[in-house]
Amino acid sequence: MKYLFFISIVLVFLSCKTKVEDITADSDFYYTCSMDPQVISNKPGKCPICKMELTRVKKQGNNAYGDLELSEQQIQLGNIQTDSIQNGSIGDQMVLNATLNFNQMNASAISTRVDGRIERLYFKNLGDYIQKGDPVFDLYSEELNNAKQEYVLLLDKQRTFANEPLINFQHLIQAAKNKLLLWGMTEIQIQELAKKKNTQTFTSFYSNVSGYITELNNKEGDYLMQGNSLYKVSNLDQLWAEAQVYTSQFADLNRNSIATVRLPDMGEKEIQGSIEFVNPEINPDTRINLIRVTIPNIGHQLKPGMAAYVILKSPARKSLSLPINAVIRGAKGASVWIETRKNHFKSVMVETGLENDDRIEIKSGLKNGQSVVVSGAYLLNSEYVFKKGNSPMETHQH
Repeated sequence: MKYLFFISIVLVFLSCKTKVEDITADSDFYYTCSMDPQVISNKPGKCPICKMELTRVKKQGNNAYGDLELSEQQIQLGNIQTDSIQNGSIGDQMVLNATLNFNQMNASAISTRVDGRIERLYFKNLGDYIQKGDPVFDLYSEELNNAKQEYVLLLDKQRTFANEPLINFQHLIQAAKNKLLLWGMTEIQIQELAKKKNTQTFTSFYSNVSGYITELNNKEGDYLMQGNSLYKVSNLDQLWAEAQVYTSQFADLNRNSIATVRLPDMGEKEIQGSIEFVNPEINPDTRINLIRVTIPNIGHQLKPGMAAYVILKSPARKSLSLPINAVIRGAKGASVWIETRKNHFKSVMVETGLENDDRIEIKSGLKNGQSVVVSGAYLLNSEYVFKKGNSPMETHQH
């Protein structure tokens, strides 16, 4: 019995020794899952996640700052391509959603200059076009009628008191005429009044501007006070493209940018414009700001309410730049892969700047002439995580 117990102890000891020797022999290797590379073990077995057999992988040296060595076959299969970073021109571009609107700087109000009741409106619909000189409304006004009668009376009495030295009728007539002009009558109307000596009950008022009606505030029969606005009229020779800018984009907004308005409803037609206004106040609920770009409207083909895109391009400047796909962005910042020597790659942190359609500015972290991975950067990142179990950004010091 004692003999059997002794043999059992010897077998257990030899078994443990063999396992220790196996682990020691495999100290240059580790085991991981091809489907779940986060699973790493120092001995063979099955993946606890997908139950596949773990794959034996040779360990790489943990060189500082994310050094990685690839074979020629890996480079070919991963389409790893490098290029020398060089100085070049790059300009920023920002694309914003926008809507065309009336240019309020070209808007005018047609208002009453005297109290009265609207007897007739000549234009009753929004969007109607008013030509300068068109009659727009007829007004019944007791105050204006009295002023017209006063003017006619002075004209009648002028000859009677022509030789009266104490009365300057010319001064009185001119003062009465100025009152009629101030209250909105035209020179032609006053001349007609002086000729016919007939003060009609209603007075017609004419537009002194041309444009489209954008606001219609009253209807026939309404009583208006002096200064009340009947119409708001806007000229469509110029329009505003009003675009929304999020607070995260505001830091990149350049008032001197070249503004282009693209119109998808007109075959992607593009019109050059200029930034006229940037709202200094940000909406606290939406965190959105507003900018306005003024564009010409030749032939009045553009209509307020049309959808548009505002493209802002900053002036180009000399700087180091790379294809956008060469830069990997993460929580700690941006990084790129450089080739330190043949088949050896290193992850470095960079500071980025302007971006355009396919390139990004590198403000710091690289030098002119360095060999940078421009294709396959994300594959290198994945390979690093697969082999070393963490992101290369974790090794960067700040």
